[in-house]
Amino acid sequence: MGKNIQAIKEVKGFLPRSVVYAEKISEDFGDGLAGFYKAVWAEREGGLSMKQKHLMVFAIACSNNNTESAVKILERLQKFGATRAEISDTMMMAAWTGGIQNFTDFSAAALKEMERLGF
Repeated sequence: MGKNIQAIKEVKGFLPRSVVYAEKISEDFGDGLAGFYKAVWAEREGGLSMKQKHLMVFAIACSNNNTESAVKILERLQKFGATRAEISDTMMMAAWTGGIQNFTDFSAAALKEMERLGF
């Protein structure tokens, strides 16, 4: 197991499916993909906070009508202290960029999960 794969596994407690699949193709490919994952989610001085990064990926998931990912990201947003107002603003921005039909499609599941998580 490559060093990046091991680092992701230790930090996250699991490996993203893409890393698992890449490693099955080639250990080097898996380690390279894990390195990309590690670089994207690294906290850097003066960079985006983990909450900001998750708000961004939530907006992208919503605007792409990827409801399953959007719902999963809500749990991460809760962990990083996002407020209901921040999530609502993000959903409205997703509606702006992705269109009202996508908003209609993802909002029911997202609102239900927000309720479950206590937002």
